[in-house]
Amino acid sequence: MQEIQSLMGGFAVAMSWFNLALMLAGVTLGVLIGVLPGLGGANGVAILLPLTFSMSQQPGGATSAIILLSCIYWGALFGGAITSILFNIPGEPWSVATTFDGYPLAQQGRAGAALTAAFTSSFVGALVAVILITFISPIIARFALQFGPPEFFSVYLLTFSAFVGMSKGTPFKTITAMMTGFALAAVGIDTVTGQLRLTFGFADLLKGFDFLIAVIGLFGIGEILLTIEEGLEFKGAQAKLNMRVVLDTWKELPKYWKTSIRSSAVGCMMGIVPGGATPASFMSYGLAKKMSRDGEKFGTGIVEGVVAPETAAHAAGTSALLPMLTLGVPGSPTAAVLLGGLLIWGLQPGPLLFVEKPDFVWGLIASMYLGNIVGLIVVLTCVPLFAAILRVPFSIIAPVILVICAIGAYTVHNSMFDVWLMLVFGIAGYVFKKLDYPMAPLVLALVLGDRAEDSFRQTMLGPEGSLGLFFSNPLVGTITGASLLLLFWPLISSAIAVARGRNGNRRGG
Repeated sequence: MQEIQSLMGGFAVAMSWFNLALMLAGVTLGVLIGVLPGLGGANGVAILLPLTFSMSQQPGGATSAIILLSCIYWGALFGGAITSILFNIPGEPWSVATTFDGYPLAQQGRAGAALTAAFTSSFVGALVAVILITFISPIIARFALQFGPPEFFSVYLLTFSAFVGMSKGTPFKTITAMMTGFALAAVGIDTVTGQLRLTFGFADLLKGFDFLIAVIGLFGIGEILLTIEEGLEFKGAQAKLNMRVVLDTWKELPKYWKTSIRSSAVGCMMGIVPGGATPASFMSYGLAKKMSRDGEKFGTGIVEGVVAPETAAHAAGTSALLPMLTLGVPGSPTAAVLLGGLLIWGLQPGPLLFVEKPDFVWGLIASMYLGNIVGLIVVLTCVPLFAAILRVPFSIIAPVILVICAIGAYTVHNSMFDVWLMLVFGIAGYVFKKLDYPMAPLVLALVLGDRAEDSFRQTMLGPEGSLGLFFSNPLVGTITGASLLLLFWPLISSAIAVARGRNGNRRGG
């Protein structure tokens, strides 16, 4: 009851006309930021952070300032799905998994259904995470304190193993793609020793291969090259321009309630740990593909394949604010930027923040509810407009996509080298698709490879320095055991099939 009363007070703070206007402005800006590949929610919030410094000097200004910034974040989460579904170009890192089924749906003339499913699922995931923040933040904060380097590595290992164990394709191709991603992630400066690795004398490789550059090239440029090869069809796709598509999709979504619950749980766990929205979306997609009745159809245009990653990504992105508020430990890059804003405004995140600044904390939590509602209304209203983009002929839209990709790649580090690198990754993506190698494991290893390596090496630098640390307590032991089971599941399932075949032959004989 105390949390509910505090939340009602927070709604009183957040529901002023000024704050509601800030929510609308923030969501709109966030959608635009999410659509542009390479910019991202964290960069967008960082760019606009200085604009809020003057607001923080006014009474209650810090609450209004962070409401604006957090709504930019919500908008970026929504916007990342738009280019993923329409053009197979992830606007945000966590939208990569959305392309697997979202883009095929758009190619089938169901862009409106894919966008509606993505936006609605995003809202559901965020709502679950906000409820979690509201009621069980003290419990979750204590749980997050148990995670050290061994636990972090075991979570990353679980994510990698899920792709091997749950993949419907050839395990050899999955592992090959993943190993390629690990090799690319190793390029640059070793974060532990400070030594250079695989730079071959190129100063531009000191920073390594940026994940966003790789994603823009692999998916955006690679898709354009494939489309050109497939007959140079310059016609626009069909797109329904009415809100009935939204209502029809809403009727279909309740049958995926199990996927929504499972993805929300995975997303909240990965956001609090913190694992991040990107691994959460990949893991949820893999689980949905394994457990769904239509698992064999995943990747061909299944609405459930959009529901799973979008629900998990929003749940993770929203719940990442929980450790920031309760512990002062940001659970995502955007949460880290928001943490910097709080410190600049004279607010110290941690358990005492709930006691010393209750109006601010509960005003922020209330704005999470309202901001997500505003965001859902804005993006669903624009679904017909977004879907109509597909009616533009490819001969016109392809150069526009190339320019957007180039701008997105350049803005990551303001470097032309990144634009050329994007083209190289585009050719690699084309080759991977032609040879039927999965790109998801490569992308996952590229974004998480260095983090997993750091966690593993930090564990090995400890006093014991043995692999037994990954089974040293029930939490890390359970996660590591599940990871190993998934990793070797193709061999285990093959052995089971062979054993059943022998038993069948004996009975038949």
